[in-house]
Amino acid sequence: MLRLALVLFPFIATTLMGSGVAIVLTLNMVAPLPIVLSAGAGLLLSIPVCWLVARRILLAQEAGQPPQ
Repeated sequence: MLRLALVLFPFIATTLMGSGVAIVLTLNMVAPLPIVLSAGAGLLLSIPVCWLVARRILLAQEAGQPPQ
């Protein structure tokens, strides 16, 4: 499961980091600190999300069902 989570990590991390930065910029917070903090929060949030997604994919694969 760790290998799958590591493969998914770059995709999930960049998505969450980019979403956080987009939200901060939409709120007109153009200072560097809020942008960096939102990107860091997205990075930290992506670790458990990758683990959960990998777990769900593997459980669905074992059950013989497509992941939902």
